[in-house]
Amino acid sequence: MLTSREELDGLLPGAARAWLDEALAEAGHAAAHPGTDSGDPPWELRFASAGRHCGPEHADSVRALLLVEARAGLPAVTRLYEQGTAAERRAVLLTLHRLDLGATALPLVEDALRTNDTRLVAAAVGPYGAAHLDAHAWRHAVLKCLFTEVPVEALDRLDERAVGDAELARMLRDFAAERTAAARTVPAGLRTVLDLTAPAPAPAPTEES
Repeated sequence: MLTSREELDGLLPGAARAWLDEALAEAGHAAAHPGTDSGDPPWELRFASAGRHCGPEHADSVRALLLVEARAGLPAVTRLYEQGTAAERRAVLLTLHRLDLGATALPLVEDALRTNDTRLVAAAVGPYGAAHLDAHAWRHAVLKCLFTEVPVEALDRLDERAVGDAELARMLRDFAAERTAAARTVPAGLRTVLDLTAPAPAPAPTEES
């Protein structure tokens, strides 16, 4: 869960608040004057050091605020993701839906889903992934969560996307059968998702007037 700027002001000590004020000012300057920084823009350096200055428990929220304030485009988010630590990559993934990127950042989500880092997998199936992954990729993302034991509650819009998905139901049953045959535990979340794949009930008939 990302924390708002107002909430952070009540949680951060004075030195961290001052650092965040400066960082956001640099991000805002970058947004107002795109292309004026040579090399790594100062706010991107702040992005990397957010955990050190504001604490690891607030780093995701601070990094999200910087991305939004800088109006980060695809080159910036790609650079921060590819060059970043797992924690920095997670923050990028968590913020994609708040940036004006359309589906252009989908390769970052796809990359995260190829890893076995549960922090990245969980972030990849958030609002941005739910909005832009096609049906085939989204089904495999569901299985990835089950395989890596990421709680299915991390899947944004699960209730909406799973309803009536017969192909997802087939894949879930096959996955469960494979686990059972190998004497391995079937994840509890599988039944939750499988129940959601049932077709939506037909609307009740209305009486003709």
